[in-house]
Amino acid sequence: MSTIELTRFKVADDKEAELLAARPEMLADFAADRAGFVAAQLVRLPGGEWLDIVEWETPEDFAASREKGGNLPGIARFFAAIESLVSAEEGTLV
Repeated sequence: MSTIELTRFKVADDKEAELLAARPEMLADFAADRAGFVAAQLVRLPGGEWLDIVEWETPEDFAASREKGGNLPGIARFFAAIESLVSAEEGTLV
């Protein structure tokens, strides 16, 4: 069973274009550098909030990715566009 990362965050209106422009590079960096990365979906929510749904092969893969943080330019650029974290959860796809 896959591990699902659910991260909800806020983005200022003037940073939305930057967030979206950084997304493809961030996903490419994840694919190149993060073992167990399967896929990701970004959902725009009301009120300047976003939900990032990321699938990992195992909980260990997700934990290792968290340890790396924004270690590559595309990932760092995406993270820099985020104003604040609302919530972060981990679950199992069933």
